[in-house]
Amino acid sequence: MNIIACKNVGAEVSGVDLRQLSDDQFQVIQAAFFRHGLLFFRDQHLDELDHIAFAKRWGDININRFFKAHNEHPEIALVEKEPDQQQNIGGGWHTDHSYDEVPALGSILAARELPPEGGDTWFVSAADAFDRLDLTLQNVLMKLTATHSGKHVFGSTSPYAQSQHQTGRLKGTGQADELPDPVHPVVIAHPLSGRATLYINPGFTVRINELSESDSAAMLDRLYGEMKREEFVERFVWKPGSIAFWDNRATWHFAQNDYQGHRREMHRITIEGEPLRRYISG
Repeated sequence: MNIIACKNVGAEVSGVDLRQLSDDQFQVIQAAFFRHGLLFFRDQHLDELDHIAFAKRWGDININRFFKAHNEHPEIALVEKEPDQQQNIGGGWHTDHSYDEVPALGSILAARELPPEGGDTWFVSAADAFDRLDLTLQNVLMKLTATHSGKHVFGSTSPYAQSQHQTGRLKGTGQADELPDPVHPVVIAHPLSGRATLYINPGFTVRINELSESDSAAMLDRLYGEMKREEFVERFVWKPGSIAFWDNRATWHFAQNDYQGHRREMHRITIEGEPLRRYISG
């Protein structure tokens, strides 16, 4: 097995068959995931049951409330775009499930049907972004909390949810209306690595609680701008047999919507996480 770090974030794992992982091999992959927060695999041949079995080695599976589920395997959420559909799923910078009281550990995404080109997924590191900030700003951020919500994305009044519900790609908009909006630290101690990590994202963070509305918006814009600087983006080009496994507490991702007229189908399994805690320096 070979594990080679990517330029900006993550690592590519080769020379292993995820259907036949020994305990020793799994421990090596687990250590790499703890270190990098993002792993890429090529030339895999996992069917749905293999995908589920690999996911269960990492923890309990989160059954997605909002995405259309696989007909035979509800553990698998379908991330689809048909040739005649304009919008994709995940077409903006975000991290999955920050709108939950206990956010998900991560997501394992397997390519099932790909367009001839396009549909890449971009990733950035939230811990590296925090490290790039000046010390004064870091100290300010460590004292702050932010409210997250899924209502504006998945709720019954969301234009996006309404359009996706009509296509059958999303469900459960009423559930989103009833979800409480959790409060998380702006800087968390990452549960696996212990690193100070920014835990905000444009998809689901609605405001920083200790700041005025205008100051909150300005601060979030500043932090978002730092996080998604192009020179720090890792771009994953999907091929048949590709799998990406990202830590939702350590990374953002963005699915490119540049393959109009072609079909793309991905299978996603999400792993349950654990409560987040504030990072305390020293």
